[in-house]
Amino acid sequence: MAKEESRPVPPPPSPPRAPSLPDYEFSHDILEVRDPKQFKAVGDPTRSKIISLLTEEAATTSQLAEALGQPKGSIGHHLKVLEDAGLIRVVRTRQVRAITEKYYGRTARLFDFREIEDVPGVEPFFLMRLAIREAVNEYVTPEPAAGFEDITTLAHARIPADKAQEFADRVKELAEEFRSFERVPGERVYGFIGGVYLTDLPEIPAEEQEG
Repeated sequence: MAKEESRPVPPPPSPPRAPSLPDYEFSHDILEVRDPKQFKAVGDPTRSKIISLLTEEAATTSQLAEALGQPKGSIGHHLKVLEDAGLIRVVRTRQVRAITEKYYGRTARLFDFREIEDVPGVEPFFLMRLAIREAVNEYVTPEPAAGFEDITTLAHARIPADKAQEFADRVKELAEEFRSFERVPGERVYGFIGGVYLTDLPEIPAEEQEG
């Protein structure tokens, strides 16, 4: 009788990694964004980039100005707008000779933009528009990154509301997993956008039965 060949036992799945935190403490884990001036602050392209950069680590006005290629005075103005909107704060200071350098960080790990339909003056699909702007702005080079194929897709499904909610919850979990990846210095930043929304697509009427 032929000896049965043993098969290697696959290793157990790795536990999900904890979110990679920056070098400062957040005031909140999640901050509900409902004030119109907060949306106005985030809606500016430069301020949106500042908020994203501060997710990785605290930074000074000079560091942000160098990273974004803008004058310190302009970055200082954007930081004040974000601070007045309650989206960033001074997380620490450092004395450099006679000057006190301020390091800015986000007030929360995650900003919750849900229920924006109740916020006056905020356009629908606010986050989707931010994602589109990031994907086509001048900082994105035309050369694809090695080992990565950009993919965007649109799908529709005629399903019950509870099934749509179930899928939306899975999308949210996937976003949290993407957000939890450890930062790798020197690598490019990728974005993730996902959502389940109600459409106005009608239903084709059934054919009349002959008889």
